Amino acid sequence: MLAINNLSAGYGDMQVLFDINLNVEEGEVVSLVGSNGAGKTTLLRIISGFLPVKSGSISYLGQDLLKTKPQHRAELGISHIPQGRGILGTLTVKENLIMGAYPKAVRKTVNSEIENAYNRFPKLRERQNQMAGTLSGGEQQMLAIARALMIHPRLLMLDEPSLGLAPIVVEDVFEIISKISKEEKVSILIVEQNLVQALSVADRAYVLETGKLVMQGSAKELMDNPDIQRAYLGL
Repeated sequence: MLAINNLSAGYGDMQVLFDINLNVEEGEVVSLVGSNGAGKTTLLRIISGFLPVKSGSISYLGQDLLKTKPQHRAELGISHIPQGRGILGTLTVKENLIMGAYPKAVRKTVNSEIENAYNRFPKLRERQNQMAGTLSGGEQQMLAIARALMIHPRLLMLDEPSLGLAPIVVEDVFEIISKISKEEKVSILIVEQNLVQALSVADRAYVLETGKLVMQGSAKELMDNPDIQRAYLGL
């Protein structure tokens, strides 16, 4: 589905990513883990079209994604939940969901899509007329996920979904992600510092350090790897 080959990118003269090779298959959950500043967010922003690349290629469903304008990538089925969730705090819950119905095909069925979102997240129905900025962190993450699902994505990307959430809420959020993967049959790419949670829902994972992929494998292989345990779990 998504194939990134020999990708290098950065900001101005500063290179952030070096020869990245990564792929996500249909219906697969892939986690990209690494410390803060490793380049994880940069990679997601490139896939969404917000940053240019220096070299390399990205193929999505057989298309050259780098030739596709950012505003058209949502129409191809790519949803991106940014770090910090990107909720529009001065709009209501319902208005945020409407904003998620960007592609023309979805706008025609926006009311039924909103109803689907409320059925998936009943708490959002209760809060539908509440300003999104007054929601709790966990409720905002539910709203961000519900809004991203408005376009029926083929690929859902989440950037640090655990950020700023209490541990018990983090568990709930990752349960939601796992459920979406199984029930919606959507491919998911998760960027996350919380290694345990990231690997708990993933089929495969990549480890990114200072802009370079240093390890990859099944979630179990990485969780059992002593180098990973020492570096990320302090074992």
